[in-house]
Amino acid sequence: MTSNKKFPLAAVALVVLGVGMGYGVAQWRSAMPATAAHSDASHAGAAASAPTSERKVLYWYDPMSPQQKFDKPGKSPFMDMQLVPKYADEAPAGGVAVDPRVAQTLGVRTTTATKQRLGMSLQVPATVMLNERDVAIPQARTAGFVQRVARLAPGDVIPAGAFIAELLVPEWAGAQQEYLAVRRTGDEALTAAARQRLVLMGMPPDLVQRVERSGQVEAVTIIQAPSGGLVQELMVRPGMTVSQGMSLARITGLSSVWVEAALPEAQAAAARVGERVDVVLSAFPGQTLHGKVSAVLPEANADTRTLRVRADLPNPGGRLRAGMFAQMRLGTASEEALVVPAEAVIRTGQRAIVYVVDQPGRFTPVEVRVGRELGDKLEVLQGLQPGQQVVASGQFLIDSEASMQGVLQRQASPAAEAASAASAPAAAGMAVHSAMGKVVAINGSEVTLNHEAVPALKWPAMEMAFPLAQPGLAQGLKPGDTVRFSFHEAKEGFEIVDMRRESKGGTR
Repeated sequence: MTSNKKFPLAAVALVVLGVGMGYGVAQWRSAMPATAAHSDASHAGAAASAPTSERKVLYWYDPMSPQQKFDKPGKSPFMDMQLVPKYADEAPAGGVAVDPRVAQTLGVRTTTATKQRLGMSLQVPATVMLNERDVAIPQARTAGFVQRVARLAPGDVIPAGAFIAELLVPEWAGAQQEYLAVRRTGDEALTAAARQRLVLMGMPPDLVQRVERSGQVEAVTIIQAPSGGLVQELMVRPGMTVSQGMSLARITGLSSVWVEAALPEAQAAAARVGERVDVVLSAFPGQTLHGKVSAVLPEANADTRTLRVRADLPNPGGRLRAGMFAQMRLGTASEEALVVPAEAVIRTGQRAIVYVVDQPGRFTPVEVRVGRELGDKLEVLQGLQPGQQVVASGQFLIDSEASMQGVLQRQASPAAEAASAASAPAAAGMAVHSAMGKVVAINGSEVTLNHEAVPALKWPAMEMAFPLAQPGLAQGLKPGDTVRFSFHEAKEGFEIVDMRRESKGGTR
C-alpha cells in the first residue's frame, strides 16, 4: 500500500513542474518582441539594404537582348519579363568574368593598343634574271641562201653590229642590173622608180648606195647584230635556205637585269611600282645595289600563295649574271597605325576577335578588322581605340569561357550567324541550354512553353514561344505535357533543337 500511494504523489509533482515551466516559457516569449525581435528586424533590414548600399547598378537590361541598355527598372519591351540590373562588380553584358587569381595562375597577360609610326620593311629572297624587254631578233629581209655564218654558239656575248651571217639573194642581182641600165638612160623619173623598187625588195640603204657608187651588182648581204648582248639562240647554219622574215638569232641585252622575288600575298602592300628596292647579292658581300620596282605581276602562285615582284637593276660591266641568288629589301613610307601584338588576335576563320579588359577579371570580346602584319605586331583598322587594354596571352582560356556562356554567339553578326546556322547548327562553341517546361500550345513550327528559370541566361520562370529547329520535334506532344527541351541562340532568336516528353519513369 505504501508504494502504491507514492506513485500518484510523484505523478502529481511532475504535472505541477511541467505547468510551471510552461508558464515561464510563455512569459519569456511574450517579452521577446521588445528586445530580440527588434534586433532580428534590424539585422534583416541591414541585410536587405546591404546590396543596395554596397552594389552599384550601372543599368538595366533584358537578358535576351543584353546589348540594349535601360536607365531604370521596369518591364522589358521585348519579352514578358522584368529587366535585370547590371551591377558594377559584375561582368559586362556580353562579357565574361574570370577569377583574377585563376587568370594570374594561368599567365593571362595584358597590353595596351597603341598608335605607332611604322614603315614596313620586308626582306625576301630573289633571283637575278635576264631583262626580257631588251631582246633583239635579226631576220632575213628576203629569201636567199646562207653562204657564211659567224662562229657563235648560245651563251656567247657579242657587241652591237657583230657579224651574224652572209646571204646570197639571186633576185637582187637582176633588179640591180635593171636599175643601172635605167640610170644610164638619164630619165630621172624612171631612175627614181627603179631605185624605189630596190628598197621595196628589202635591200639595205647602204647596199643601194654602194651599187650607185660602184656601178657593180652586189647580190650578197651581211646580217649584223642590231644590239649587243647574250646570244640565246642561233637558228642559221651555212648552206641553209632562208625565207623572207625568218629569224636568224635571238640576242638579249645585258645593260640591265631583272631581280625577281616571291612575295607572300599577305605582304602585297609592301610592293608598289616605282618604289626603290635594295638588293644584296651573295656574290658581292658588303655591297648594296639599288633599283626600282618595275612590275608586280597580276597572277599569284596557287601553290605557294606568293606574288612575283620584279625590279630593274643596272648592270654596268655585266657583273650580274642570270641565276644569281640575292636578297631584296622592300619598304614603304612611315605612317601612323594602331597596333596590338599579333598573339592578342584570335582568328576564327570568319572574324578576328580581341578581348578587351573592362576591369580586373572582366573581359569583353570585340570584333576587329585587321590590316598589315608588322613583325610581331598587327595593325588594327577598326574595332579598337588607342589606350584600350587587351589580353595578349592566355586569351584562349577566356575565349573558352566565353564560348561556354554563349557570349560570342550573342555578339555574332547576322551574316555570320546565318552562315553558321546553314553549315553547322550545332557547331563547337555554340552554347546549348536545357530546361524543363510544360507545353501550352503547339502551332506548326512553333511551341509555347511555360518553362522554369534558366540561370545561365538570367531568365526567370515564364511563358514563352520558341521556334523549332525541325517541325518533327513536336510530334506526339500535346498541351499539358511536361517536357525537357534544349535550345540555343539562332539568327531570329532562341530556337529549340531537342524536346522530349517527361514521364514518371523518366524522359521518353
